[in-house]
Amino acid sequence: MSGSGKRSITDVCASFGYDRTRLLDVVLAVQDEAGTVSQEAVTSIAEVLDVPRVEVESVVSFYAFLDSEPGRLPAAGGQTDRVTIRLCDDVVDRIKGADRIARDLEEKLGIRFGETTPDGRFRLEHASCIGMSDQAPAALVNDIPVTRLGPGKAVRGVQVIQNKGPAGSEELHKLLIREYGDGNNSHPLVRSAVRNNLRLPGPVIFSERKPCEALERALAMSPAEVIREIKTARLRGRGGAGFPTGMKWELTRAAEGKERYLICNADEGEPGTFKDRVILTERPDLVFEGMTVAGYAIGASEGIVYLRAEYRYLRKFLEHVLEERRRQGRLGKNVLGKKGLPRGEQTQGFDFDIRIQMGAGAYICGEETALISSMEGLRGDPKTRPPFPAQEGYLGKPTSVNNVETLCSAARILEMGSGWFSSMGTPASTGTKLLSISGDCSRPGIYEVPFGTTLKDVLEMCSADDPFAVQVGGPSGQMVGAEHLDHTICFDDLATGGALMVFNSRRNVVKIASEYMRFFIHESCGYCTPCRVGN
Repeated sequence: MSGSGKRSITDVCASFGYDRTRLLDVVLAVQDEAGTVSQEAVTSIAEVLDVPRVEVESVVSFYAFLDSEPGRLPAAGGQTDRVTIRLCDDVVDRIKGADRIARDLEEKLGIRFGETTPDGRFRLEHASCIGMSDQAPAALVNDIPVTRLGPGKAVRGVQVIQNKGPAGSEELHKLLIREYGDGNNSHPLVRSAVRNNLRLPGPVIFSERKPCEALERALAMSPAEVIREIKTARLRGRGGAGFPTGMKWELTRAAEGKERYLICNADEGEPGTFKDRVILTERPDLVFEGMTVAGYAIGASEGIVYLRAEYRYLRKFLEHVLEERRRQGRLGKNVLGKKGLPRGEQTQGFDFDIRIQMGAGAYICGEETALISSMEGLRGDPKTRPPFPAQEGYLGKPTSVNNVETLCSAARILEMGSGWFSSMGTPASTGTKLLSISGDCSRPGIYEVPFGTTLKDVLEMCSADDPFAVQVGGPSGQMVGAEHLDHTICFDDLATGGALMVFNSRRNVVKIASEYMRFFIHESCGYCTPCRVGN
């Protein structure tokens, strides 16, 4: 990491305060600078941070998006000219033609997946899911999502890059992206060809709203009253397990210690799920408002978004939205001028800010304790519970981990009231649910439906093609046959984090099950015996 415009490893470590818990940020920054995290870099990082070398090596070897292979020299502009193509090979992408694209790329480049061309310029990798199942087949070219890869499109893209010569990130973007997607996908800080495919906007997440209304109302209440409102609405976590959100906040606030954290889990790695992608693209302000409300409720002064590596193309845009909120007084010191709480609960103002923590490609980091391990600069290994994160979470402090959709719902509850929210859905599953629908249907995309909606109704909405089986909740969910379409989307019946993949009668469900097993063999952390031994 030397040369004009390049930072030394010492400079990189200094930018994160020589903080060992920011090790993932350090190695990601080193890779951005040099195109790889070489063995020499691993040694230098360990020396500068004063940690055992094996700890750095274990992090670099754990995450799929970290590369320790020797790379080519960086191109002009400080970006490596190596082009890494990560072709998504989940079930939906494969039934849409990903296998043919893989063969074409191997033939064009003369290498197999997992290999690098002799000149070090191209590398082929498979990715378990990149959050683009509604526009499959899809791939990431470095950090750039390329979707709807028809026959020959991928090879033509490689040919264009080869003809152009070494290219930095801006040049590569211009070569690959000819037309922007809808909504904020065309924002100057995004410039993506991704489409939202928002098929059915519902009353909670994708409806019209009053900016800042939720936060203003929350700050006019005490934290206990905010938590009571969430509990009255009976909001449950939208990640699939359905733990009551108000109870989680209450436990976090009641835990011993003065310092607390609020984490937004934006690491939707479950194949077939892409709802967070659309929320973060079109409703980031709602996410950050929900985080601020949650931070106020639990007594946290810092919120952290754990953003999956596959959505890195959204980071600059999200940072821009955060900066706007700071400028408007919605983040930072004395949020909205809040100098004290009602009835003398505390005398200091409400200070709260948010930072983004990038992931580096690990399905297991969607689990909250593995996510916390990753944020602490470790391998993304799950932690034994108890203690639960609400008691001892990030850096050993009480921590509430909530996913993107949950935090959005919490903000709308504060804006519109618990009665409004609980009037939708079912008594045990209030509100709406975002479904990411893909597979054998003519209208894949995002559908916001009330809890209690039948699977049959959902399949009619997305114009399913001869539905024979539906995988609800991703590979770790359940497969429902065509004879059971009267089941409903709710926590008491078909609980789901949001993924719903449709398969017609021409698909081999045994082969699909085998593909899911292959996924778990690859992504298993080896923590639990059934997964480790059974697979």
